[in-house]
Amino acid sequence: QVQLVESGGGLVQAGGSLRLSCVASGRISMINAMGWYRQAPDKQREWVASITKGGTTSYADSVKGRFTISRDNANNTMSLQMKSLKPEDGAVYYCWCPVIGINYWGKGTLVTISS
Repeated sequence: QVQLVESGGGLVQAGGSLRLSCVASGRISMINAMGWYRQAPDKQREWVASITKGGTTSYADSVKGRFTISRDNANNTMSLQMKSLKPEDGAVYYCWCPVIGINYWGKGTLVTISS
């Protein structure tokens, strides 16, 4: 089992920045890829970004160039630096990692963008 806990959400003005963090615990030696998803009200959960244990990153087109995902394997943490935030970025952001075919999720952290 893997446990994921997010932090760093909050209220920020459009154009501003915010940094989200995720701490993993449990069977962390089995974790390879990790990432972030988000879900806005009345919308489906969507993938935002992911990073492999080796540091290879991928981003959704909607956040490319504005968000940066990073990872500290020694401390079992992952971060998402978000810049130039737009109202449409407002959502609950979830930390995610797949382990042996099982998707693990954090409880989410709310990001609210004021225009």
